[in-house]
Amino acid sequence: MRYVSFGLLVALLALPSTVDARVTKIVVEKKVSPAFDGATFGQSGQYETLAGRAYGELDPNDPRNAIITDIKLAPRNANGKVEYVVSFYLVKPIDLSKASHLLWQDVPNRGGRITINPIERGYGDIGLSTGWQGDNSGRTAPGPDNDWVIVPIAKNADGSPVSGLVIGRIVNASGVNSQAMIVNANPVPYKPASLDTTKSTLTTHTAETTDGKIVGEKKVAAGDWAWATCDAQHPFPGTPDPTQICVKAGFDPKLLYQVVFTSNDAYVLGIGFAAFSDVASFFKYEAKDAEGTANPVAGQVQWVISRGQSQSGNMLRQLIALGFTQDESKRKVYDGAWPIIAGKRISLNVRFAEVDGAQKLYESGGEGAQWWGDWPDQVRGLPAKGMLDRCTASNTCPKIMEHYGSAEAWALNLSPALVGTGADKDVPVPANVRRYYIPSTQHGGGRGGFSVIPEAPPMCPGPSFGTGILGANPVPHTETVNALRFHFRNWVMKDIAPPASKYPTLAGGFLVDPAKAAMGFPTIPGLPADAPNGLISAGLDYDWGPEFNYVDGSGIRTKIPPAIKHVLKAKVPRVDADGNELGGVPVVLRDAPLGTYLGWNIVASGFHQGKICNYAAGMIPFARTKAERMANNDSRLSLEERYRDHAGYVEAVKAAAARAVSEGFLLQADADRLIKQAADSNVLAPQATASNNIGR
Repeated sequence: MRYVSFGLLVALLALPSTVDARVTKIVVEKKVSPAFDGATFGQSGQYETLAGRAYGELDPNDPRNAIITDIKLAPRNANGKVEYVVSFYLVKPIDLSKASHLLWQDVPNRGGRITINPIERGYGDIGLSTGWQGDNSGRTAPGPDNDWVIVPIAKNADGSPVSGLVIGRIVNASGVNSQAMIVNANPVPYKPASLDTTKSTLTTHTAETTDGKIVGEKKVAAGDWAWATCDAQHPFPGTPDPTQICVKAGFDPKLLYQVVFTSNDAYVLGIGFAAFSDVASFFKYEAKDAEGTANPVAGQVQWVISRGQSQSGNMLRQLIALGFTQDESKRKVYDGAWPIIAGKRISLNVRFAEVDGAQKLYESGGEGAQWWGDWPDQVRGLPAKGMLDRCTASNTCPKIMEHYGSAEAWALNLSPALVGTGADKDVPVPANVRRYYIPSTQHGGGRGGFSVIPEAPPMCPGPSFGTGILGANPVPHTETVNALRFHFRNWVMKDIAPPASKYPTLAGGFLVDPAKAAMGFPTIPGLPADAPNGLISAGLDYDWGPEFNYVDGSGIRTKIPPAIKHVLKAKVPRVDADGNELGGVPVVLRDAPLGTYLGWNIVASGFHQGKICNYAAGMIPFARTKAERMANNDSRLSLEERYRDHAGYVEAVKAAAARAVSEGFLLQADADRLIKQAADSNVLAPQATASNNIGR
């Protein structure tokens, strides 16, 4: 397979173009036909895949592009346009007469290429995975099997670099080996302008609280660390390296290390929104590119649904908020949008953005309205705005479906989307939005199944964050998502309304303070007596300085690290006597429980010991018998007290499945499959030996 190197792509950006358009050229680099090992998908037949890249350009003087931070400082071609190159991956029926005319445009997460699943291929849908994250770091660097976008680096009018401060953090490191700065999963995408450590600042922290307080901050002397690679064979000061930090005395695992440095790598990252939208518009509307290359799905796309999960869902919310639902010809790009397990807006349209951040300290994304319709934001002193303002003005708003789970409420700052920054009133959901809350689930849902054997404790997401004390939460999203997909397709393609929004609200009595007493959370053996008090990852209102646009979550951050202006109040769902959440959509395993399913877990050891395990979640199984639970002083009824025997549990699963089907949140085929799984499970089977040791 051929692909273009990063250096060549940068050179390609400098080539002049004579066409006044967004996507000016597409190149298919690899075609696989038939794909998927020649499999046939229902009436759609066989599929093929086309991997390639698109060349595009933006008019920096177009009002629609003015929102892009630093676009006026981006280099221009001979026509005065700003250019980009973006990858795409198209998945389509070989016989397009069997296509459904629906295109799913998936937002890659940290460069990970996405293909539509077999269910969607069975429908005849078309899939499109498109790059958008232009920091070219780790998995977002251009390669043959990921998705990326190449954007220019901003320069001042005299050609000098645009400089700014960047923050990097290292945690749970030990020994004399040098360490890279990692943002959640990828390396920090910026390099210091100078390797002279007197021009940077390295500090250590002995502790940090979930509401942003720093404990024991101490500056490391400039002579006691280096921008370098080092190890036992190559001791301090090591070999100069702008991506690594070497500490003279070695890293202390009890400390967090934070470096602030000046960089000149000011990528115009907001172009990623335009590039993503432009590619969708091309495949939806155009017959060919400016050089005559045919659109491989020309005339076959009637509807486009954009879809993103987690970081990618946050990207989608910000894309809508910034108005990239309208193309250069003022046409509506998206008929539907599906932000999944995403309650914030990605911090992409920012100079020196660290896009991979996920709610840890100093990681932005909570700025501006996190709700769809206009709503007051008196706590932060911002005007009453909503994420639909721009698409409403241009009449290009898509139908929106969103769903979340418990991990988003506890670790990823979901609360403002539900109750605003004041956390005192329910924010209304507009008519074009459906919102669903999948209760008692981890980020993205668990692996499902029915087992009394607890899963192993999960790793807490993020670089060396730690491991949880509780086994992983198995409650799945899969079957719920299957039903939502069915409804969303019908909503977009046939205007058949999906089930009404269903999520916890203040008015319904299902949203409360994140405190044990307010939630009604039981005392459970093996958990700290006051859990979950103090565990929630607080929403922080940062002071990024006067050049930052707090309404749009865009602009230039001049205060690094920022001060914290407010710790935002948050609400979480109330729970039942078992500690399982109330007020969400029906889910079979939640409604026929084998334990307490949490949206949080607790870090077992290391710098974050005793705090929330980032956005991993946990499960605490029920005792098998009354005698076992009484011996452990467990208030939760045992499996035998609830279900009597294996057959009784299967009946409970049947009842839970029937309820979910009747409300539209479970397809009958999935219900039948779940009932069979329960019948084949070890729940209260004679040979089952459940372990209730939750701390290992």
